[in-house]
Amino acid sequence: MEIAAEIDARDLLCPLPVLRLRKALEPLAEGAVVQLLATDGASWIDVPHFCAQGGHELISATDDGAVKRYLIRRS
Repeated sequence: MEIAAEIDARDLLCPLPVLRLRKALEPLAEGAVVQLLATDGASWIDVPHFCAQGGHELISATDDGAVKRYLIRRS
């Protein structure tokens, strides 16, 4: 899977990770995949909610204890 963009939102607090995600997705073609890295615990709720609201596909969400890694496909 090709990643079209990576967003490093580590050490940013809510709502900045989701705002950066939205900004990164806007210019991309449908089907493009973005990786978001975040450390804010609220992103665990915010990112899936953002995807559901915007119709984007949350491909995966993993948490290694320090960094949460999300893969999102633009719709």
